[in-house]
Amino acid sequence: MLTRRHFIITSAAFFSPALPVEAQSAQWDAWDAMVTPPNFDPATSNPWGLHPRLLPTRVEVKSGLRPGDIHVDAIARYLYHIQSDGTAMRYGVAIGRAGLYEPGFFTIRRKAKWPRWTPTANMIANEPELYAQFAGGMPPGPENALGSRALYLYVGNRDSLLRIHGTPLPRSVGWRASSGCVRMVMAHINVLYEQVEVGASAFLYPAEESLTARS
Repeated sequence: MLTRRHFIITSAAFFSPALPVEAQSAQWDAWDAMVTPPNFDPATSNPWGLHPRLLPTRVEVKSGLRPGDIHVDAIARYLYHIQSDGTAMRYGVAIGRAGLYEPGFFTIRRKAKWPRWTPTANMIANEPELYAQFAGGMPPGPENALGSRALYLYVGNRDSLLRIHGTPLPRSVGWRASSGCVRMVMAHINVLYEQVEVGASAFLYPAEESLTARS
């Protein structure tokens, strides 16, 4: 049974033509600047008003975890990226609202900068007033629901439709707020994205387990 107990020690619309590569890179850089605070320091920059515990922090983890893998503690709202020295970088996240979060074991088989977003058929069926207008997709940009970066979670070769992604709603971090995905502050996932390799594993632990992380 998948459980978070084994790894925690501490816990301190729309179609648009493709741009030429150079223009696309310049656009991405401009958007990155828009979502990154001036003089950004991941450990201290906090224009979003997050609880300090949700800022990126290096913590110790139990031995035996594979470097490069991701573990999501759904109760404490933390994502851990395992390092090679017995530590992990811990980030605050938002998870799916009650009944929408899906724990499990996944493989990251795709990464994307400034991705397009298309709501799932279930999202459109369940909340058409919110999502039907985006059935054809939402172009990338700072207001896009996937934000600046996305890690795509697969079960075997099947796309689970779950993502670890940035969000234009940074104050949702720390809460149950999404339609199932794991949300991060865009400036934070921009850092994480560069460190995560395609093929890494992602463990999403249940949100109802009684044990909580120690901060």
